[in-house]
Amino acid sequence: MKRLKEKPWFNYAVAACIAVILYVVLTHLPGFREGIRTFLGYFRPVILGCVIAYLINPLSKLYERSVFRRIKKEKTREALSTVLAFITVVLFLALLMLILIPQLIESISMFVANLDTYAETVNDVLNRIGVSASTLNLDHVISSSEAILETVTDYIKNNLNTILSMSVSAGKEVLLFVIAFLLSIYLLSSKRRLKDGGKRLLRASVSESRYEKIKDFFAKSHKIFNRYIAFNLLDSLIIGCVNALFMTVLGMPYVGLVSFVVAVTNLIPTFGPVIGAGIGGFVLVLVKPWYAIAFLIFTVVLQCIDAYLIKPKLFGDSLGVPGLWILVGIVIGGRMFGIVGILLAIPGVAILDMLYQEYFMPWLEARRKPESQPPAEHKQE
Repeated sequence: MKRLKEKPWFNYAVAACIAVILYVVLTHLPGFREGIRTFLGYFRPVILGCVIAYLINPLSKLYERSVFRRIKKEKTREALSTVLAFITVVLFLALLMLILIPQLIESISMFVANLDTYAETVNDVLNRIGVSASTLNLDHVISSSEAILETVTDYIKNNLNTILSMSVSAGKEVLLFVIAFLLSIYLLSSKRRLKDGGKRLLRASVSESRYEKIKDFFAKSHKIFNRYIAFNLLDSLIIGCVNALFMTVLGMPYVGLVSFVVAVTNLIPTFGPVIGAGIGGFVLVLVKPWYAIAFLIFTVVLQCIDAYLIKPKLFGDSLGVPGLWILVGIVIGGRMFGIVGILLAIPGVAILDMLYQEYFMPWLEARRKPESQPPAEHKQE
């Protein structure tokens, strides 16, 4: 192999092979993408389980440092912390369902009971802005509750197969989540063994200096992800609670449902608050238009406070990435990976910025230093 590398044609042959492979990949990119997606689909429960375990791990570490810190045996301390972390998550999800499901049922019942009022409200709003329902071909839809229910019934009859297939897909996704959740318990309980195995493999694969650099990179990336996830969840919880308090004070309906939507969409950077405001405004405008106006004005004020006061206090300067790169990351991440790419755009851009500032630029500068130094003969003179 060493003799082959010394041949002048060897480098050209390797470059030509790489060029051919790159050309084949680029010309068949949709097929490769679909193949990779199909291949990864077989490992979806494992991947989702790893994600759940990673999200719950900070809570487990918190319990380990605080609740069980007096237990001397490390394995016992980790096991108890893991069990308590999963119990906490299950209880939180159960409490959330107990709060949201009655609110959702009550909201649907109220919506159906007031269909006639909502239809009149929509007609009134359209007339005030100078648009008639007949112009938009909506007069047969919003004329009365019977017409609305008939439209919904016809839609269900005409799309029954689609609805059934969507229900089956939803059931599969729920089963997938349950399997992934069970896998995450085993993954988190075996985290020390997996971590030690990964370190051993990495140390055996690369040199010691490179091992330290890779270890430092993963530690910094882990810190960025942990800080982003924890403070983003806390920020969304604050926004949802403040929104619920505002709607309760003004006596608005659908407090739990709208506040939950606002909190969840606030997790999506940049565009999330706009989506939450649009959904909440649409729901409230059917009840009373001034509810929607007050809600939208309050949302704008709350998002300004969140952007300039709450988030800087929570995140600090640890994710100090320019807004332009965040927007570019959101667009590219959304195009490539959908909603997951949008959610991970900010930490992804932060990690790329850290790679550029702390690894790539120092490497380039280190390469330039020998060229900038004077020759050895000149030094002797």
